[in-house]
Amino acid sequence: MEFPCGKNSQNASQRTPKIFILIALPLIILGIISLYHPSSVTYILNHHPLHEKCDIFRGEWIPNPDGPYYTNTTCGEIHEHQNCMKYGRPDTDFLKWRWKPKGCELPIFNPHQFLDMMRNKSLAFVGDSVGRNQMQSLICLLSRVEHPIDISSTPDFNFKRWKYKTYNFTLATYWSPFLVKMEEADSDGPRHDGVFNIYLDEPDKKWTSQIKEFNYVILNSGHWFSRLSVYYEKNQVVGCWRCGLPNITELPNYYGYERVFKTALKAINNLENFKGTIFVRTFAPSHFEGGEWNTGGNCLRKSPFTRTEKVLEGLNLEFYKSQVEEFWVAEKEGKIKGKNFKLLDITQAMLLRPDGHPSRYGHWPNESVVLYNDCVHWCLPGPIDSWNDFLLHMLKIEQLIL
Repeated sequence: MEFPCGKNSQNASQRTPKIFILIALPLIILGIISLYHPSSVTYILNHHPLHEKCDIFRGEWIPNPDGPYYTNTTCGEIHEHQNCMKYGRPDTDFLKWRWKPKGCELPIFNPHQFLDMMRNKSLAFVGDSVGRNQMQSLICLLSRVEHPIDISSTPDFNFKRWKYKTYNFTLATYWSPFLVKMEEADSDGPRHDGVFNIYLDEPDKKWTSQIKEFNYVILNSGHWFSRLSVYYEKNQVVGCWRCGLPNITELPNYYGYERVFKTALKAINNLENFKGTIFVRTFAPSHFEGGEWNTGGNCLRKSPFTRTEKVLEGLNLEFYKSQVEEFWVAEKEGKIKGKNFKLLDITQAMLLRPDGHPSRYGHWPNESVVLYNDCVHWCLPGPIDSWNDFLLHMLKIEQLIL
């Protein structure tokens, strides 16, 4: 396209306003929309920058013969209990699916593009082991381009840091399964997964004191709320989840879940000089069938559910609603305070993937482990890799808007 200038541009004064209007009008419209409902901008831009709207988080799983894009032999960051191929999982069909949003496409993760976008930037994962699961997926996907060097100041794998030297990209993880202050009151407990005191109104300083330096933070929490817990607010016991203690009110675990996200997101909004983007990653349902994790439950399905086979309900729905409602409150306040919140909404997609968990293929047979049939975490490679498809797509949209 040639821009008119000088004496060779007849009617330039007439054409220039038209060109300006054609370029500026869509941007003005998007700006007005974003003031009232920023997610609408995301939906409008998901497939094409200006013309077509699409919710990338609503869709279905379709066959993908090209997957997977790495293996347990090409990536060294797969934790043992997610290394399903090493421990003999016999089927591989679960690796041959990709997420297809309704009405548009979600591109497969491009590691070159991601690292180019992350040049001179930093990303932190904050939360539990499922969040770490996504981080390991990201490292594995990026291994096709570059392997990072470990620059951690501690040997504790719960607080690790890596550097991609070619791109000056820093990746870090902060372990905080409840996102708030907690104490382990009993390392065993009646169900052998511990008993915890959770201070619902006190953010965990192990991560809140560290994230200012990061351009992007992915925040998550979830399955630890199934553990026996005593809830505190203002240093006073307000209730518990399945604690069975006298004179303490039994509360649903999503009560604690909602309060925790309220506290964590408020803490971010109150951080001075934090200019990064917060991705709140929604709850990833587990898929135990025939019992719970400690009563013989397992996940033995070999293919995804269709959209009509499985709906979000029960505790999964309560957790999701609690999280999303607190996100919208924080996002509204964040706009006033100059904070940038995004919802990485993987819940519906992962609800449909009962086939993607390690089950018993995260350890050797008869090995003594707490979670013998793991229907919480995700095999690597596996459907969790799609979370980074979502992430890259959202990063591209954010940079387009900015």
